[in-house]
Amino acid sequence: MNTQTKTRSKSPAKVEARGGESRREALLDAAAAMFATKGYDGTSIRDIAGAVGMLPGSMYYHFRSKEDLLLAVYRKGVARFEEAIAEALCHTTNEPWQAIEAACAAHLSTLLDGGDYARIVSPEFMRSFPPAILATLNAERDRYERHFEKLIAALPLEPETDRWLFKVALFGSLNWSQTWYRKGRYTPADIAAAFIAMLRKEGARPCP
Repeated sequence: MNTQTKTRSKSPAKVEARGGESRREALLDAAAAMFATKGYDGTSIRDIAGAVGMLPGSMYYHFRSKEDLLLAVYRKGVARFEEAIAEALCHTTNEPWQAIEAACAAHLSTLLDGGDYARIVSPEFMRSFPPAILATLNAERDRYERHFEKLIAALPLEPETDRWLFKVALFGSLNWSQTWYRKGRYTPADIAAAFIAMLRKEGARPCP
């Protein structure tokens, strides 16, 4: 006896859900590339959707708005930095100066890789973002910096050292490198070692 296989039509939502995570990641990558090259205001939802072969309306299945997409791109960028420093700290000792140097080298390696996500996360680039979302993005940045605050808290600094200013000086030095760095002369590890050596000389307690 012949059997007949019944086919059912799938709703657009179910079709979109298939491989939804990969489509979402493709949208994030496309948005990061376009935000980095054309700016937030110069990039449209149609541009981003078209880059991944999607209709503009379908993008709203994954993100509620362009601001929501920007926030997701920014968070993914911050996550890359967090993953890099976590990996670096897994391969170093618990000695405070070595730990923070390793974290700085990982931060620089991620920052200076020339990638779109690194550019989006950079403080300089954030100036072009809509004011309404800046508070949320700043909260993400502050959360990331708390990883370094813990490392700085463990450093044997002179009692009068302002550790908040120490952090500001460190991040200012690290992030400014994005404007002058060129491959060849220094590696991210070289730069991290030099910055930490200078800060250590200024703020460290003399060795007994």
